[in-house]
Amino acid sequence: MATFGTLSDRLTETFRNLRTKGKLTPADVDGTVREIRRALLDADVALPVVKEFTAKVRERALGDEVSKALNPAQQVVQIVNEELVAILGGQQRRLQFAKNPPTIIMLAGLQGSGKTTFAGKLAKMLEKDGHTPLLIAADLQRPNAVNQLQVVAGQAGAAIYAPQPGNGVGDPVQVARDGVEVARRQQHDVVIIDTAGRLGVDAELMKQAADIRAATDPDEVLFVIDAMIGQDAVSTAKAFQDGVDFTGVVLSKLDGDARGGAALSVASVTGRPIIYASTGEGLDDLEPFHPDRMASRILDLGDILTLIEQAQQAFDEEEAMKMAEKLATDSFTLEDFLDQMQQLKKMGSMKKMLGMLPGMGSMKQQLEDFDEKELDRTEAIIRSMTPIERRNPKVLNGSRRLRIARGSGMTVTDVNALINRFDQAAKMMKTVARGGTPNIPGMGPIPGSRPGATAKRGKQQKAKGSRSGNPAKRAAENAGIAASTPAAPTGSGFGLGGGAAKGAPSEADLAELQKLLGRG
Repeated sequence: MATFGTLSDRLTETFRNLRTKGKLTPADVDGTVREIRRALLDADVALPVVKEFTAKVRERALGDEVSKALNPAQQVVQIVNEELVAILGGQQRRLQFAKNPPTIIMLAGLQGSGKTTFAGKLAKMLEKDGHTPLLIAADLQRPNAVNQLQVVAGQAGAAIYAPQPGNGVGDPVQVARDGVEVARRQQHDVVIIDTAGRLGVDAELMKQAADIRAATDPDEVLFVIDAMIGQDAVSTAKAFQDGVDFTGVVLSKLDGDARGGAALSVASVTGRPIIYASTGEGLDDLEPFHPDRMASRILDLGDILTLIEQAQQAFDEEEAMKMAEKLATDSFTLEDFLDQMQQLKKMGSMKKMLGMLPGMGSMKQQLEDFDEKELDRTEAIIRSMTPIERRNPKVLNGSRRLRIARGSGMTVTDVNALINRFDQAAKMMKTVARGGTPNIPGMGPIPGSRPGATAKRGKQQKAKGSRSGNPAKRAAENAGIAASTPAAPTGSGFGLGGGAAKGAPSEADLAELQKLLGRG
């Protein structure tokens, strides 16, 4: 994640230097721990947490589990990973639902921390799981807070209770109490109360939050904290713990570019688990927080499990089976390719998905240069085709490609490149679907393939020529072989010339080609 990018870079560099050593001395361990301490402090992790963390890492790194390990450097990485998981809360903790509905969830936090947006995200996530949430607009202080929650509720498709206009008008405690009763009557099984915040911690804020908690008796009190606020995260979390006593933490704005290390300290300092992580502005950009997966991301070890879960949510298993059958029977078309792209886009940002792969921390520049709009351009080209052209790209001659290019706002070169990529991808996927090994351009012989097959085929072709020692007889026999051999198919890169009997393009084809090249 972008928030922990700097910390991830520093730790990865430290471990890279460590892996060059076959055996670790106490001096090596002390040097590594020193670099880890600097990296954590630079990332705004709280000093008490850093001291405790580095002390545990040093103690374990100097113990028998490292000295007797076959790969001591890898063992140190494992120790750091385990201690980082402990800082982040250890085990994942899910929402606790009430035995008798509705489950009441109260949100608390400073103004601007992302409570209102998180309320919509949580409502949408719960609806996907079959719940019927009701949002209660109890933030009557911030200007247009009620209107914002109404908009967010509409986007999430969730019900909302907002009897007061807000902007300083109305009693938030009464609104929260009445909203819970409305949820019981209308049989909503979850209630999400959006409360007011302040620019800083003050007595009025804490009293109002405490009164709402006393009036509604929530099952969960979630403290929403901005991952970008720095060292204030620890003091703010302590103040809310003393004033409201929250049961869980939500990290918001993890897609920002701040150092964000203070957010790592919240679970350790307060003893309360992090339950959710907000990773973007969209209502789908919310993830259950897994301490082990977050530690893996920070150490650039990847997060394959989250990637698989997102893929399972986005891809339909029945559709996937149909696609596999089409690949195996060579009936995969551009229409199927478009459907696959649509499902891929449901998973969210490509950069975010690629960032979950192990080792991608060393390819940050390539990730930054990745153009998310490329999928949109590809989609525009395919949608500019007729159904016949999508099902059978072989009919795409020069005039058709020119029409598609104009319709999609692209160039003929872009259309040609897409068709070529599609053909190559379809051949590779068909080979894999049939249990074969794909021949990837630019790569050498693939293990398991038969490298002598091509040479053998070349010898066979070479053996077709005459071996006569008489030059005149040899020339005559070779001429006869050439005349009996079928001519290789010819045609232009635009699909022209396919109907010519002798392989030569017609004058009309050449004229069309000149038009496409801008010479007509």
